[in-house]
Amino acid sequence: MTSDMNPDKIPIVMVVDDEALNRKLITAMLTPQGYQVIQAVDGRDCLRKIQENPPDLILLDIMMPEVNGFEVVKSLKAEEKFSLIPIVMVTALGDVNDRVQALEVGADDFLTKPVDRMELRARVRSLLKVKAYNDHMVNYRQELEFEVRRRTEEIQETNKKLAKAHEKLRGASLETIFRLSRAAEFKDEDTGAHIISMSRISARLAERLKLSPATVESILYASPMHDIGKIGIPDRILLKNGPLNEEEWPIMRLHTVYGGKILENSDIGFLRLGEVIARTHHEKFDGSGYPNGLKGQEIPLAGRIVSVADVFDALMSRRPYKRAFTLEQAVTIIEEGRGRHFDPQVVDAFMADLDEIMRIWNSSQAEHSSELRETLEGRT
Repeated sequence: MTSDMNPDKIPIVMVVDDEALNRKLITAMLTPQGYQVIQAVDGRDCLRKIQENPPDLILLDIMMPEVNGFEVVKSLKAEEKFSLIPIVMVTALGDVNDRVQALEVGADDFLTKPVDRMELRARVRSLLKVKAYNDHMVNYRQELEFEVRRRTEEIQETNKKLAKAHEKLRGASLETIFRLSRAAEFKDEDTGAHIISMSRISARLAERLKLSPATVESILYASPMHDIGKIGIPDRILLKNGPLNEEEWPIMRLHTVYGGKILENSDIGFLRLGEVIARTHHEKFDGSGYPNGLKGQEIPLAGRIVSVADVFDALMSRRPYKRAFTLEQAVTIIEEGRGRHFDPQVVDAFMADLDEIMRIWNSSQAEHSSELRETLEGRT
């Protein structure tokens, strides 16, 4: 018999008992089932051997000299690398208090001596399936974490190289940033104009709020990276053709965290600002946003500015899961969000400069459409 999760792996069962006859009997019951059986003569021997060859299951006697079964269970469950190994207490003890104590220290099941062969095999088979599934989930999680780390490190390394190029070619860097920011959106052509229009609207709002020219320029360069963390979101959620459900939304919201991690610890000013924007552009003025539920002035001004520009462009644009809103509808939603979703100061700047913002938006759409035509003509 082999593990359901890995058919090539022979399950290892450790039998721990200070009576040689008991160990021999249990071994004889399990070996014909295809298990590899390891014997330990007492609790101390068990703790030593498990370091060398961790088993998939432990059959453990309670009453042993020096280190008893309770102490062995407590010690193993305290170590993370051994905590998922199922432990079956094999004992002649019938007292309820002993069973309660065993459960309290972490035992998973019980067998009473003399051990019934069929019951032993059934318990072992069942717990090995649980162990195999737990191992599978641990390995799967580790693989996902490794892949996220790998992809994050790759993107961080790319950003470092781009930051050096930015110092030499600052005048051309905005186009480069636009193209890199599309990495998180390249599978959806409908979002292609988004980073162009929202970044220009963000810069215009910053200018309208009388921020310094250097800050306005930094917001123009940093805001296209607001959604770069979406590169870490699974395609089944990111590209879903319809509303997200209660299980999918928490995963989607992680793009703010991923984006912050991708951009963190940079020495370049606009990349540091990009991290701030990535982390805070979904915070809401009333504190109901994510990922940290920041409220009012706790939200950095750049995040409050980009929030308005991002939502406005999203409302005005068609998506696979929604139609494009009219200008009147989009403006109404922005106004209704004043003081709740959005900073009132930023909304006032938006409303006071609506004509110029619409000119920027229309220009961005036309520019994107022209770029798409050139791309298609180049392919034909």
